Amino acid sequence: MQINNSSSTSLIGQIQEKQDNLFEKLASGKKVNNALDDAAAQQIIDRLTSEVEGNRQAINNVYDGISLAQVAEGGLSTINGDVNRIRELSLQSGSGILNDSDRRAIQSEITQLQENIAKSIEETNFAGKPLLSDAGSLELQAGANANQSISVNTRDVAAQLNDVLAIDITSGTSVEDALNAADSALESIGGARSEFGASLNRFESAARNLLQGNVNAAESRSRIESVDYAQAASARAISDFRGQAALTVQAQANQQQSQVLSLLS
Repeated sequence: MQINNSSSTSLIGQIQEKQDNLFEKLASGKKVNNALDDAAAQQIIDRLTSEVEGNRQAINNVYDGISLAQVAEGGLSTINGDVNRIRELSLQSGSGILNDSDRRAIQSEITQLQENIAKSIEETNFAGKPLLSDAGSLELQAGANANQSISVNTRDVAAQLNDVLAIDITSGTSVEDALNAADSALESIGGARSEFGASLNRFESAARNLLQGNVNAAESRSRIESVDYAQAASARAISDFRGQAALTVQAQANQQQSQVLSLLS
């Protein structure tokens, strides 16, 4: 029986290449490590990876939007409480049994509340962006693709509360005017809170959709990219067996070649 030494050497090389490939897959946990493994699959993996990473950043943006809306709502809630208290004090000032000293004491508290309102308006901002002192719009990218942004409208609350901030029951502001100013302010604040609340709902909905979409994209990528360990380990065992068999054949071929050379000499 003659054994082709060249053929057995080629077979060993092929088996070694197969073993190296299987080892790389087992070590990395991926059945597709580059385009050489599967060009079409690698393209799909790259697209899914781009989608996953884009969604991840979009989720961060959406959480920023949620925080922004919550900050604005918190500021408006504080202002709403102060305006309500001003309304109560304005009603109290309408009692005919109060004297000038009593009204000055009431106005002192109203003034403090007005200062609190102005401070809340000034300090309600997010990442340096004013939310209640400047009318405008902030755009936050809420998706991995173009045209997936969510707009949040900022408000100039100070301009809408001018009448409340000007209430002075010791300098001619009537109870009726004070109450009208407070009611108008509360209506404006309620509208702003509703708008920020709607933005908050949109951001929360976008976050849920992005999170689920990211899970789906990551799972799809994993199905294409990840190696089946049981299958790969079995293939490695078979490859190792074939490698041992090829080495045995090679050893026999070398022995036969040695014997032939010995006879010739």
